[in-house]
Amino acid sequence: MARVLLIVGGGIAAYKSLELIRLVKKAGHEVTPVLTKGGEHFVTAMSLGTLAQSEVHTSLWELKDEVEIGHIELSRSTDFVLVCPATADLLAKMAAGIADDLATTLLLATDGFLALASDYGAYGVDGLMAAAMDKGLAVLGEELRAIEAGDAGGDTFPRFKKSDDATALLLRFA
Repeated sequence: MARVLLIVGGGIAAYKSLELIRLVKKAGHEVTPVLTKGGEHFVTAMSLGTLAQSEVHTSLWELKDEVEIGHIELSRSTDFVLVCPATADLLAKMAAGIADDLATTLLLATDGFLALASDYGAYGVDGLMAAAMDKGLAVLGEELRAIEAGDAGGDTFPRFKKSDDATALLLRFA
């Protein structure tokens, strides 16, 4: 059983994280959601928590264990960190080493496997995705081309039809 830390960014593809949680849980894995302020505009903490059957973390300052540097423990107590969707905001902060909220602090503190699922097509974030790959991060992209594209740029957010697809993806990159 894998322990997955799922960081939900503030993009339209955030709603896909709900299906991802459902499928990963169905496959027997544990999911701990982290919801960014931007992500709160697209999905609710209640939805994430209900599907994950886990506490949803939203703020660095709300962690009960922060006196004991709880964000470090949270980032290192997982087997796999997945950012879905990896928005331009999150990618730019990662590239610049900015840690100004729980999600970006966790990303900097993570010493395990980290994967990004961008909600952007081929344009706009190429440089940021390249920087992520240069740092050794797995970028889930073209082979996972997914949901209905709203524009010519497409959408690279993964679509999972069954729990085996989600599990296979996690194990493939872990």
